[in-house]
Amino acid sequence: MSRPTITLRELREKLDRGNPVTLVEILPPPRYREGHLPGAIYIPPIQVQELAPKRLPDKSAEIVVYCAGPG
Repeated sequence: MSRPTITLRELREKLDRGNPVTLVEILPPPRYREGHLPGAIYIPPIQVQELAPKRLPDKSAEIVVYCAGPG
């Protein structure tokens, strides 16, 4: 199943308009420490299934998940 995607520009527009968006970072720990989006909830990639239900209890929230690509 394909997941909807959002561009950085679309995300920035949502945030600038004040739309409620929950940002979730799933960067590997060293990359997260180097830099991440302000206000984002951190969930280590190997713990997404375990921690997401606890850290993201609002099932109706718009959630944008960010992860690092190869680099």
